[in-house]
Amino acid sequence: MPLHFYELHEGATDLLTDALLVSDRDHTPEQFDAMVKTARRAIIDTFEEDTLVEAIARELERSHGFTYIGDEKLRASMSVGMEDADTFLVEQTDEFRSIVAEMETS
Repeated sequence: MPLHFYELHEGATDLLTDALLVSDRDHTPEQFDAMVKTARRAIIDTFEEDTLVEAIARELERSHGFTYIGDEKLRASMSVGMEDADTFLVEQTDEFRSIVAEMETS
């Protein structure tokens, strides 16, 4: 079964949060745009999640059958590095959340 991947970005915050979604249906970019905008309007005044991106992702999961790849769905997480000692299984905990960050190194 082919899977299709979609991404949401929230750039208005300092954290620049992202959400990844998966669907077994292939939605055009225009269809995805319409679904996201509809989901945003549906939850904008009432969402309780930590970020708008997460709230929209969960609404898309409820209303359109997407799967939101939230931390609670991760089975395992690895930290990887150039040295063996820097490559290890990360202990899962509810105390911390994953975030994706981009850094300019120059």
